[in-house]
Amino acid sequence: MAENAIEEAPRSREGASRNPFVRLVAFLKEVLVELRKVVTPTRKELIRYTLVVLVFVVFMMALVFVLDTAFYGLAGWLFGDIPPFGLGG
Repeated sequence: MAENAIEEAPRSREGASRNPFVRLVAFLKEVLVELRKVVTPTRKELIRYTLVVLVFVVFMMALVFVLDTAFYGLAGWLFGDIPPFGLGG
């Protein structure tokens, strides 16, 4: 029964929805409508957003470095291959 409901769904403008050129033109019109809504940031906003991204990237690099070093030291201590946390021998 559910299969029949899918097949019987009414389709408006059946010919237009199957024509790829009509669909392409409709898509491009929608793209232009959305592009008109785009707001370009001011220079001050752009600098602020760039700094926020750079600070976040540096923070994530530091976090990954700390976690990598900690896990390296922990693995070395557990398996006895390296001194704990890379400290002398």
